[in-house]
Amino acid sequence: MNVAPALRLGLTGGIGSGKSTVAQLLAGLGAQVLDADAMSRASTAAGGSAMPEIRRVFGDAFVAADGSLNRDQMRERVFSDPTAKQALEAIVHPCVQQAMANALQHSTARCVVFDVPLLVESTHWRARVDAVLVVDCDSETQVQRVVARNGWAREAVDAVIRQQASRQQRLAAADAVVFNGAGNTLLQLERDVRALATSFGL
Repeated sequence: MNVAPALRLGLTGGIGSGKSTVAQLLAGLGAQVLDADAMSRASTAAGGSAMPEIRRVFGDAFVAADGSLNRDQMRERVFSDPTAKQALEAIVHPCVQQAMANALQHSTARCVVFDVPLLVESTHWRARVDAVLVVDCDSETQVQRVVARNGWAREAVDAVIRQQASRQQRLAAADAVVFNGAGNTLLQLERDVRALATSFGL
């Protein structure tokens, strides 16, 4: 018989905030991490649950030769047509939600972490978690990290940051906050996450 998890924890943070590092630290302390981005990619891989509907709605041109999503083609379409982005999300998001629900149903972890980059922006996810942990970071540090990590131009990182919830909006939605901005070290982040983890049943 499955044991219901003690806590469903929503984890979010802006690009370059270190959210993935915090997810790894929580996993190391015994949490089960459900990665929304990874599930989204799986749904649009060859044989993914979203692909039949993507083919039906968008056509064969948006399906690569191997049966996966033609990401370059879709990126161009979404960039030029906001309604296409909405249509794609209407297909992919339910697939991600179903995958998370399935994983949650079979979990025996004391804490299940819903790693959702756009949790604050969504009207759906907040109602599905018991608490929200925000990885807080100043925007300049976000930019520097993503430029160093991904090789992006500063303008591209700034554009992503503008599309995401503001730092103030994320903090307003938070039940708990871990700071990982300028001057913070991995050792300090580990200490901060460990100190918070007991309140999440870890």
